[in-house]
Amino acid sequence: MSENLVTALVSIVVAIIGLAALSVVLSPHAATSQVIGAGSRGLATDIGAAVSPISGGGMGMSLGSLPSLGNGM
Repeated sequence: MSENLVTALVSIVVAIIGLAALSVVLSPHAATSQVIGAGSRGLATDIGAAVSPISGGGMGMSLGSLPSLGNGM
């Protein structure tokens, strides 16, 4: 990815988060704690998905459960 594309994507994500935070603060019917909790769970899920190839998580498999290719195959 080019640096300009990454900068644009980060700017969009920050703008969305800022708009959501502003709407939560200004809305009289907002359930602020539930919104913050949902956002943090979503971020944690995204981070977990991003590091799963490295940590071996995801799809119910771990690196230890994969067959090795150097054992006489």
